[in-house]
Amino acid sequence: MSDNAPISSPGEAAAAKISAIGQQLRQQLQTVIFGQEQVIDLLLVGLLSEGHVLLEGLPGTAKTTLVKCLAQLLQLDFNRIQLTPDMLPAEITGSSVFDMNTRAFSFKKGPIFTDLLLADEINRTPPKTQSALLEAMEEHQVTADGTRHPLSPLFTVVATLNPIEFEGTYPLPEAQLDRFMMKINITYPTAGAEKQMLQQFAQNLGSRHTLQRALTPVATQQDILSCRQQLGHITVEDSLMDYILHIIQDTRQNPNLELGCSPRCALSLMAASRAHAALQGQAFVTPDNVKAVAPAVIRHRLILTAEAELDELKPDQLVQQTLAKVPVPR
Repeated sequence: MSDNAPISSPGEAAAAKISAIGQQLRQQLQTVIFGQEQVIDLLLVGLLSEGHVLLEGLPGTAKTTLVKCLAQLLQLDFNRIQLTPDMLPAEITGSSVFDMNTRAFSFKKGPIFTDLLLADEINRTPPKTQSALLEAMEEHQVTADGTRHPLSPLFTVVATLNPIEFEGTYPLPEAQLDRFMMKINITYPTAGAEKQMLQQFAQNLGSRHTLQRALTPVATQQDILSCRQQLGHITVEDSLMDYILHIIQDTRQNPNLELGCSPRCALSLMAASRAHAALQGQAFVTPDNVKAVAPAVIRHRLILTAEAELDELKPDQLVQQTLAKVPVPR
């Protein structure tokens, strides 16, 4: 190596590694998932910044396929739970089973013991079962009969919501919503993206499953854990921290809101901004990174007043008002 060769800073090295993995993941995912580039980016942000994610979208928008493909590309253990009104907490976390051979109880692990857990239609199961996820999401462990069972170091929950079916659903408590780092809204792809999807399927002479089986792994669990550690090298200037705090505090003072953002939301916004910057190949966070992730991080934490709901205001509108009002640091 030449003595004049530039020496990368830890932040630049971290951003280069993370953005390279992110680019490979995007390229592979976009061969199966069409017209959802922003959704893919935000899901990668959540995974890298150790955040759990809510996906809200209409049926048939590839929510489940997206998560399954991500697990395949990263060679992660993956479990899917179809949540129903009659599901019990033990069906998620596991339960003690009496072993006739040893004449003793042993803990049989439930589907929550995995790297990536897809909780399908989380609002279809009652609050008692929803709460079974709370300890696992916050503390990465399950307690059964006084014994703590640690979860995977990469444990991440991606839960889906259907926005149009309210019959037989249960609203998620505020405490659980706050444990999700982001809520990502999935809409229909554009006509151009949908035509590209049809052309790809026609040329492939197969199905979505054929395309999914053709995906090539690009990283491992250890690679993602390493990327998470290296996010600490991405610089967040004091002015950016103040910017994030002003956004959070503005939601608490908004007369249209009964409940604004929590301190956990401030931490989530900074972590997500860092991951977004790294995925763009940046060694430092800019206001644009904060703005890119703020709607997904904030929208599900806001509780509107009755008057605001009568006026048909939406959380996303209030987030945009806040971003437009808070001064951007130079």
